[in-house]
Amino acid sequence: MHIANPIYDVVFKFMMEDEKVAKSFLSAIIGEEVVELDFSTRERTVRKPIKKKNGRKKDEDGGLCLTVCRYDFSARIALPGGGFKTVLIELQKAKLASDIMRFRRYLGRNYQDEDNVYGEENDRKARQIYCIFLLGYDVCIPGRTVIEVDYTAKDVTTNEELTAANEFIQSLHHRSWIIQIEQLKQRRRNDLEKLLSIFDQANRTKSHYILNVDEDDFPEQYRPIIRRLRMACESEDIQIEMEMEDDYFLEIQENERLIEEKNKALKEKDKIIEELKKQLLTANSSKK
Repeated sequence: MHIANPIYDVVFKFMMEDEKVAKSFLSAIIGEEVVELDFSTRERTVRKPIKKKNGRKKDEDGGLCLTVCRYDFSARIALPGGGFKTVLIELQKAKLASDIMRFRRYLGRNYQDEDNVYGEENDRKARQIYCIFLLGYDVCIPGRTVIEVDYTAKDVTTNEELTAANEFIQSLHHRSWIIQIEQLKQRRRNDLEKLLSIFDQANRTKSHYILNVDEDDFPEQYRPIIRRLRMACESEDIQIEMEMEDDYFLEIQENERLIEEKNKALKEKDKIIEELKKQLLTANSSKK
């Protein structure tokens, strides 16, 4: 079966617009059952002027519209012993390692945002924050597809770990899941890795916008995700936006290359100047 490649932001956005699919995808990663999602603050969109080609239409501002995946989900999660909790799930997806400072800034804004609370007016509580990072590059931890980072609270004197939930600790510390897409390498050791194989670039066809997968390789509960990606594959508009993403990231990489070359030239220039200064000092000393 051919599906659209969800490593592209436009495809991932289309996939997550289906609430059932989004709940299934997020539940699989965090290992908890998401029963409700609030999509009210989910995406950020940027416009980047890119040269018109292949008959594409420009947006109203004269540029092309590119959606960058950066979502906030207010999620209601079922607790094992009964009841529910509400958390903020921050999901970011990046292709370039330079995005790490953006992650820090965005996380900081969510901690400061006074709207990230729940409860009655006289008993407002800060939502716990969950962070999910879908990375198109490695973070120098080889052989690890999904890395969970969780805080551990313990008594320093006795070294005893505190297992009971605590509002103060949960409000000031967050859990994270780091997914290294390049580390998938056709690993299918559990249901989560089977699901994440939708990002495995080894499945690309001649067109890197399309992946070839077998629906039967996925657990039944995740097959709606595969069908959603098949729908994206059949959309001409999504195909065009994938091409736009390629143009955008090629432009970023070219700009980074030019900046690197300029910095290298400036360093070489500084070396030459320093060497000339030394020669001039030596020549003046000789005359004396």
